Amino acid sequence: MTRTRRVFAFALLAYAFAAIMVGTTLPTPLYALYSDRMHFSVLTTTVIYATYAGGVLFALLVFGRWSDAIGRRPVLLAGIGCALASAVVFLLADSVPTLLVGRVLSGLSAGLFTGTATAAVIEAAPPSWRTRAPAVATIANIGGLGTGPVLAGILAQYAPNPLTLTFVIHIALMVAAAAAVALVPETSGRTGKLGLQRLSVPPEVRPVFVTAALAAFAGFTVTGLFTSVAPAMLTSIIGIGDHALAGVIAGSIFAASAIAQLFGTRIAPQRAVAIGCAILTAGMGILVVALHYSSLVGLIAAAVVSGVGQGISFSRGLAAVAEQTPAERRAEVSSTYFVVAYIAISIPVIGEGFAAQAWGLRTGGTVFAIAVGALALACLAAILWQESRAKSGRSTYADAS
Repeated sequence: MTRTRRVFAFALLAYAFAAIMVGTTLPTPLYALYSDRMHFSVLTTTVIYATYAGGVLFALLVFGRWSDAIGRRPVLLAGIGCALASAVVFLLADSVPTLLVGRVLSGLSAGLFTGTATAAVIEAAPPSWRTRAPAVATIANIGGLGTGPVLAGILAQYAPNPLTLTFVIHIALMVAAAAAVALVPETSGRTGKLGLQRLSVPPEVRPVFVTAALAAFAGFTVTGLFTSVAPAMLTSIIGIGDHALAGVIAGSIFAASAIAQLFGTRIAPQRAVAIGCAILTAGMGILVVALHYSSLVGLIAAAVVSGVGQGISFSRGLAAVAEQTPAERRAEVSSTYFVVAYIAISIPVIGEGFAAQAWGLRTGGTVFAIAVGALALACLAAILWQESRAKSGRSTYADAS
């Protein structure tokens, strides 16, 4: 492949990756419009949102290894097909079950795309971009997630027929993504085998894995909160019914996460996870204060601070686990890590929906924030304890020798 063609392929794959991820968060500011039309509660919103994670997990576990066996392009095109189907379902949605189907299809598209597109972008990178290719894949992934709610929020606030126009635009983005993938040469050597993705963690990796996975769980739980019920918080608690602003708040957590992931690579993995947990705890403290005082500034600050904590703890947690894992076991351990993360954006968020229904959105959100903050604080304490034990062991060995 010539250098010019490689640069072209690299850019097209990065675009397709970002376009797919835009679609997964597009519905966030639109839930309020669907709620008004279909008369459902915050609990139903969280259930609709959480079904996305089910689609992601199914795709990761069933199709996670397929791109190594049949090539990247077929899997990417299948992911685009699921995204197109999701957009069409949302375009025609007239009931809650239809919205659930749309979210499952969106989750399938993300599950098919995330690992495959990351690998494809890195493989297609020109030699001069090889060291920066993982960062480009991260920006495409998280940048797309952050762009989705901002775009949909602006359309919901200022454009006519936003429930139609948003998904017409999404379909256009997907058609362009399909053309981009079709033009790109295959980047995989097709050396893998078909089969279910195995999940396991070797015993020697489990201490690091448990703390990193719990930190990822806490961070993704917060991401789920802001991309499912933050618009309802803005309307019901802050008293501002601006869909564009709701989209910006939801998007800001992803923007902060992406920036933190890029700069976090300079920090040693285990220490970065500890820092991320501390920042995440602070973000939850800010959220509690914001909910108590109905503060818009506080809600935005909570999203940004929590996004920084989530980005550092998640990306460096994965690095910390990878450092301790034998090369031949990394795929299954990484998949287990991602499964924990995606469970975190589903079950806890539904719990928040039940809490909001029982106690009200303000109290439910406060309890949710305190619980997540306590989990992040426990992870921080566990990491510090592990570091203390490791230092003590090294000191004892040095004294003995």
